[in-house]
Amino acid sequence: MVSCDSSLLTQFKLGLNARSVPLDFRRDSVSGIELLSRRHLDGVFIDCDDVVGGVETVAKVRSSPSNRETLIVAVVNGLTSVETALNLGANFVLGKPIHEGRLRGVLDIVLPKMEREHRRYFRYEADLPVRLWEPEGQPFSAKVKNVSEGGLAVKTDALVRLEGLVRLQFELPCIEPQAFHAKAQVVWKDSFEMGLRFLRVEKDSGAAFQSWLRVLESQSQVRESNPTHS
Repeated sequence: MVSCDSSLLTQFKLGLNARSVPLDFRRDSVSGIELLSRRHLDGVFIDCDDVVGGVETVAKVRSSPSNRETLIVAVVNGLTSVETALNLGANFVLGKPIHEGRLRGVLDIVLPKMEREHRRYFRYEADLPVRLWEPEGQPFSAKVKNVSEGGLAVKTDALVRLEGLVRLQFELPCIEPQAFHAKAQVVWKDSFEMGLRFLRVEKDSGAAFQSWLRVLESQSQVRESNPTHS
């Protein structure tokens, strides 16, 4: 949430805490945009009119590679119209003052959508060798750090120089090993790690990849239910 309105923050916290949903917040648009540039979030609440640069933050979220599909709830206060907020990329718009019933109704709609987004981006730890190629480049070796339905993070032993679109391949650790092929976009990187968002998964790889993710999910649930044995 991007807001410096303590009353609005309290109102959202109460609504989200009642549903056991954690809330990370920033009081200014600059730090909010900085966070969004390096992390995927399941949903964003933006106080458009009472935070300097709030309106621009909506557009920044929608143009961010890692948050392009993130659900946005915009809050307006007489300066920004509902139509403008929607045109900039907001999925829902609330006007101040927000009545409790209206907030509950919107949260009832948006939180299941955010939960689906969370499942799509939930990262499972992995440790597999992977090969990456730029469109006209030589293969680049790395290791999968974590993986989700929508992409993966990799770590390298050398400085990361890849950017833009890449092809990737790794062996799925199934009973009958199968190569996974996909095209992806580099959405973030630092010196020795980078995040990739899948753009297209080869048809022959999709079913086996989903099966592997289900195995990882089952393993994760077992660890959560038996924390002393993880």
